[in-house]
Amino acid sequence: MHNIAYYPGCSGQGTSTEYDRSTRAICQALDIALTDVEDWSCCGSSPAHTVNHVLSAALSARNLAQVEAMGMTRVATPCPSCLSNLRTATHKMKDPDFQSKANALLDTPYRNTVDVQSVLQVLAEHVDPEYIKSKVVNPLTGIKIACYYGCIMNRPPALMQFDHHENPMAMDNLMAAIGAEVVPFPLKVECCGASFGIPRGDIVHKLSGKLLDAGRRLGADCFVTACPLCQMNLDLRQGQINDALHENFKIPIFYYTQLLGYALGLDRAELGFEKLCVDPRRALGKIKQPAQTR
Repeated sequence: MHNIAYYPGCSGQGTSTEYDRSTRAICQALDIALTDVEDWSCCGSSPAHTVNHVLSAALSARNLAQVEAMGMTRVATPCPSCLSNLRTATHKMKDPDFQSKANALLDTPYRNTVDVQSVLQVLAEHVDPEYIKSKVVNPLTGIKIACYYGCIMNRPPALMQFDHHENPMAMDNLMAAIGAEVVPFPLKVECCGASFGIPRGDIVHKLSGKLLDAGRRLGADCFVTACPLCQMNLDLRQGQINDALHENFKIPIFYYTQLLGYALGLDRAELGFEKLCVDPRRALGKIKQPAQTR
């Protein structure tokens, strides 16, 4: 049993509730005990560091100080943006002068004793793949998946220290372990346009359209991702992309936790397929049902 502090992040309480729900469900099924960070608050997300680096680090450090107060030394988050902010704070606060400035903004100083990981990293590095395979009741046989990591889950490599920064394989290996056919997706760390979705939709249309086109050319039935913002751009904005590029993409964009939960036979109410904008039923229909034993 792994006992880990859990930082859900703001999107997990709003636009990506299905990611949070499915993350909690698969962790419980795989004997990973998640304890929510007490009184957690926003890490600063994308905007904070553009305003003030000390304030940005303090926003993340406040949450990490909460983990220390809980007596825990490891925290996991499903969101790459939260991951990047939390790890950046721990890195910058190795500088005593910077740490002093950031801690001056906090009620409880952060001592920099917490290891920050993504939930994907926990699964990849701390859970035996054979154990995951032993839990599978609905193998994903028959479906072709493109794994899309986004541009910050593994980069910069010196900071993130997880998987390969140009050709990560953690999601690929996980999807293969539960029976899916993983296509060799060459754009797995290319940017989708990130938060330009609102001020510069044309950038997202171009970059995300490029990703969807590459997946289609490879015969992918769907994508899996670990990033709420990537999922939003590829799923929620897929209709906008079609209109802008005169395309007809109909490619479901799952969180990897949703398909892992499906393979583990978890209650679909916990997986949140109904939250997806692009209808996932055609892709899920490709999965061959296991033979019934008599």
